[in-house]
Amino acid sequence: MALIPEENSQTSLGQTKTAPINWYKTSLEIIDLPLIIISSSVEETKALGKNIAGMLDKGSIVAISGQLGAGKTCLTKGIAEGIGVKEEITSATYTIISEYEAILPFYHIDAYRLKGNDDFSAIGGEEIIYGEGISVIEWSDRIAAFIPISAIKIDIDIIEEGKRRISLYMEGKK
Repeated sequence: MALIPEENSQTSLGQTKTAPINWYKTSLEIIDLPLIIISSSVEETKALGKNIAGMLDKGSIVAISGQLGAGKTCLTKGIAEGIGVKEEITSATYTIISEYEAILPFYHIDAYRLKGNDDFSAIGGEEIIYGEGISVIEWSDRIAAFIPISAIKIDIDIIEEGKRRISLYMEGKK
């Protein structure tokens, strides 16, 4: 996995982001956003998720978007493991919202089958994501009206077989 800037891009402070080789084998203290990472394996994507977990607290929302097979659930598994979920995380597509026990309640939300904001509201989604737990929302673009400015937003793009470009940002810091 490599931290990379977009071609000739810089941080908001004018500094290009770099990372030590194989940083994913250790824990990062802080992830400074915005950040673009190239992941070359499932293990690297899960390791990134564990590092993201260190940024989360009560009421945190992580909004993930990406095409089918991009690695949204793989990243979610890493986040869940990082906050202490012991159960196996599976794709929430058919259940839409799955709740797991950890240091805080962990909600895995898959909005793929929702037709929009009204569907999410109808199933009580607002109470969950604005509650006391941590919410990770896959296909978050389908319920965009519920994603607060404080959410960590993640876009995953397949760049070739086995490699993903993972962009992390917060509103106004993309």
